[in-house]
Amino acid sequence: HSKPVPARNAAGRVIVHVDLDCFYAQVEMVRNPELRDKPLGVQQKSIVVTSNYEARKLGVKKLMSVKDAKEKCPQLVLVNGEDLTPYREMSYKVTGLLEEFCPLVERLGFDENFVDISEIVEKRLNQLQQSGCSRVCVSGHVYNNQAIDLCDTTHVRLVIGSQIAEEFREAMHARLGLTGCAGVACNKLLSKLVSGTFKPNQQTLLLPESCQDLMRSLDHIQKVPGIGYKTAKRLETLGVRSVCDLQAFPSPVLEKELGASIAQRIQKLSYGEDDSPVTPSGRPQSFSDEDSFKKCSSEAEVKEKMEELLRSLLDRVSKDGRQPHTVRLTIRQFSATDRWFNRESRQCALPPHLVQKFGKESSNIISPLIDILLKLFRKMVNVNLPFHLTLLNVCFSNLKDVPSSKKGSIGFYLKQMPTPTSGSGKSLWVYAHLMPQEVEDGSKGEGSASWNQNWNRTGTTKTKRPSEEKESDTKKARIPAFPCHLSPGIDQAVFRELPEDIKKEIMSEKAGEVISAEDVLGQPPVCFAEEVQSFSPNSKGDENSAGYSAHLTLACESASAWTCSSSTSFSAEYPKSVLTGMEENPPDSRSFWDLSVEAGASQTAPRVPALDKVEQDSEITSRQKNDSRKVGIVLPPSVDPKTFYELPTDVQEELLAEWK
Repeated sequence: HSKPVPARNAAGRVIVHVDLDCFYAQVEMVRNPELRDKPLGVQQKSIVVTSNYEARKLGVKKLMSVKDAKEKCPQLVLVNGEDLTPYREMSYKVTGLLEEFCPLVERLGFDENFVDISEIVEKRLNQLQQSGCSRVCVSGHVYNNQAIDLCDTTHVRLVIGSQIAEEFREAMHARLGLTGCAGVACNKLLSKLVSGTFKPNQQTLLLPESCQDLMRSLDHIQKVPGIGYKTAKRLETLGVRSVCDLQAFPSPVLEKELGASIAQRIQKLSYGEDDSPVTPSGRPQSFSDEDSFKKCSSEAEVKEKMEELLRSLLDRVSKDGRQPHTVRLTIRQFSATDRWFNRESRQCALPPHLVQKFGKESSNIISPLIDILLKLFRKMVNVNLPFHLTLLNVCFSNLKDVPSSKKGSIGFYLKQMPTPTSGSGKSLWVYAHLMPQEVEDGSKGEGSASWNQNWNRTGTTKTKRPSEEKESDTKKARIPAFPCHLSPGIDQAVFRELPEDIKKEIMSEKAGEVISAEDVLGQPPVCFAEEVQSFSPNSKGDENSAGYSAHLTLACESASAWTCSSSTSFSAEYPKSVLTGMEENPPDSRSFWDLSVEAGASQTAPRVPALDKVEQDSEITSRQKNDSRKVGIVLPPSVDPKTFYELPTDVQEELLAEWK
């Protein structure tokens, strides 16, 4: 079986790996310059997580206990580094600075970045060739002191890359006060491995001919980036401990043990081959925070730890401006044999009413989030039995921008119509496309089926056609079809289905007094909805789904559900309760009928009366002869007529169809 060919020029790529020196300690020295010449350690819990080079000279090492560090270096100055905010902010400043040179920057933790400078190198190489200059000088060290061949364009490209890496480091020091090392090579793997050859504040260039020397210098296979703890353990059971062992191991046996894809990948890595691209990191894809401790063994302690993590996380999410839609909890239980690598995770979707609260007052959201996290926790840990945790991690992911109206969507041309609110505190979003008064017998499309199915699931009676309801309900209640206290623009069948408090509000505004809906209609109020969807961390309805906001969609999804044609014009009137007491900027502006209400607050679902058959025919004929401005369309009151008539005809027709 043939061995992988050692990496050569990798299609002319030039990759720089930038690794900041003792990053946390450097940030503290930038924040407090008086610490620069003192031995400094950054403390988290009882551990010195990092130290500056002054302290390292005196024997202080990474992850040394505070007690041992103080014994080694009594004059050691310790700074609390448990709040990662200053380190995170400085980290993004470094990435931003590198992006000014080149857009292809990939973050790796707080203190490392890969930069693909191939295009910059190519431009400078062309400039050199055009200028007739044949001499270029290396910046920094060359691995193994290998001689450079200026007749080899691969060598020349890498030398130019070393000059650009030097510029990166000079800019970081001048503008941010930070120093760092850099590795220059033809791929990410090699640039990372070579960057630490000379420390601190130095850089190293790796030529292709020295690749194998670098790989074989690694004393253990786990030193190869891309080979993790578990894979290394499996390889050790096969007798593979060094890079040389892995290179010499029979490929078929390795594939049989690990699977073809993993075996081929790690064997390529052992030869220094890495085709992975530098992927720009962009904005964070998630926000997470964790805490480790010696022991956490009660649910009360777990809850307290969760609250601490959430407070810092919510602040970061708020500054970012996006809303997370998924939360994940990770725990690590104590194990004498597998101390660091036995993590377990569970995640779930966040209910929409909580999603809307992100970015607002964090105290209102912490309690429901803890309830969700505790549910996830109980799925992993039996709280009725003793447990011993050593780590908790909370992560928000699936980040999305806050919805807003944009030009090109129908919502852009329409005014927002928020509704009155009450003090109930649980926001309920109702998306209502108003239905015509009559629906044909055979018109049961997807929307209607979904409506009936979901409506029956909530325990209410089967939905009749509104025209049938009107007859039967009128007989039962023995009242006129349109009570004198209802505005003509309000459809009685819809009004009859509204909650009692809403009916009271509508009638009191007309009659000047509060009238019981039950007295007027002769029957208890019934909620009217096409689709009721409970939002819960799982897809099935659970016992807590009542605590989540319902999402009522009164929009029929099938065009066949309508009697009126898409070109039929209409007029509409709305009760004052819909148009007064409004609050600004609902979070989702999908259409003119998106109404923001509070659960238990006044809600109205205005209805557009359908034209009779004669009126429909005359309007359709009129539309064929005249443009929409001449038909005499009465637009909804929140639509600006001037803006509407400036729209293209097809957009006008789309809006009219949408409003129906």
